[in-house]
Amino acid sequence: MTKESNFTEGRIAVPLIRFALPVLLAMCLQSLYGAVDLLIVGQFGGSADVSAVATGSQMMQVVTVLFTGLAMGTTILLGQMIGCGKRKEAGDVISGSVCLFAVLAVIVTALMFLVAVPFSKIMNTPEEAVSGTLSYFRICSGGIIFIVAYNVLGSIFRGIGDSKTPLVTVAIACVFNIAGDLFLVAVLDLKAAGAAIATIMAQAISVVISMLFIRKKELPFPFAKENIRFHGQFIRETVKLGAPIALQDCLVTLSFLVINSIVNSLGLVFSAGVGVAEKLCAFIMLVPSSFSQSLSAFVAQNAGAGKYDRARRAMGCGMLFSIVAGILLAWAAYFHGDFFAGLFAKEAKVISAAADYMKAYAIDTLLVSFLFCFLGYFNGCGKTTFVMAQGLVGAFLIRIPVSWLMSRVENPTLFGIGLAAPFSTVIQILLCILLFQWDH
Repeated sequence: MTKESNFTEGRIAVPLIRFALPVLLAMCLQSLYGAVDLLIVGQFGGSADVSAVATGSQMMQVVTVLFTGLAMGTTILLGQMIGCGKRKEAGDVISGSVCLFAVLAVIVTALMFLVAVPFSKIMNTPEEAVSGTLSYFRICSGGIIFIVAYNVLGSIFRGIGDSKTPLVTVAIACVFNIAGDLFLVAVLDLKAAGAAIATIMAQAISVVISMLFIRKKELPFPFAKENIRFHGQFIRETVKLGAPIALQDCLVTLSFLVINSIVNSLGLVFSAGVGVAEKLCAFIMLVPSSFSQSLSAFVAQNAGAGKYDRARRAMGCGMLFSIVAGILLAWAAYFHGDFFAGLFAKEAKVISAAADYMKAYAIDTLLVSFLFCFLGYFNGCGKTTFVMAQGLVGAFLIRIPVSWLMSRVENPTLFGIGLAAPFSTVIQILLCILLFQWDH
């Protein structure tokens, strides 16, 4: 095993941070994809354009988390094979994953074009934003193959302990996305459609660059294109590990879409406000999210090597680093949300609505510092079914009902609706603690 991929020996904190930092930066740049779309459209368009990009990108998020979750199965299984020294099997994991995701990409692309119109209706998309939403969604759906390819390549890099290469590729792609947005939206005035075209082009570039890197990289297992075939055993194991994560992420994302639908029914200002706030919330959640992904890879290797005590200590380190960053980010979101919202919108009412929603998420930022690290640990241990179960409990038994109830009160506010998130997180943390204590 190469030095960069070995998480089973030596110190814990420094290698974990060294691995998590590029993951954090890569996730930050990925979040910039949608954020830049919204920022530039917000500066050169109106509330309807902001709502269109916000709603369209939220709809696309369902597809993204589906493949990200499934790809996590590849990361976990690959890490376990490497951790226990099974080099040939590690190569077969990758071969099977390539075939699996290629088939899924074709199927999902076809489905997305079929569900575009009914999906926008379910979302209660404001009438003024329907046309732009459909344009954004359909164009992005045409580029699903690039979303799939990027996630498969990223899962390979993370599984072998390399978080730097995905950072470089996404950084280059982000530059192209910004340039594309400025040209297509600001210059050609294509609005939502222009933002979607720029996003797809940037994702395509990231895939090409990733493939160039992986061809030149010395891998800790044998792999060649002529070996790519349907390895049934490893495909089943990948799906077994990844499907619960993918299902949980999809359903949780759908729960947020239900909440967005509830908010959309309250009017265009609330719709645009939540759209802006969701982009900002994605950024304030990045630190715990990056440690969750990093712990999945870190713990998987140690679980494969039978070093569970080392895996638990890594989780504790992740929680400590996450909460330190969480305090700062929560302060910024709660007290300065209007400043950050003003970067994405021009209208005072939209800025005020977004800042109101962010105050609730500032509270959640502190709580997910613990929750996401628990989930990264359980994913790495292969307990992905539990991760799915606790996510569904939080989403459908807590988050949606609380959001709906808060939307029905007299003079509803986005702060009240947003409180559903921290309420849900508290319950999910309690479930994680119960399982952790049961296992130990």
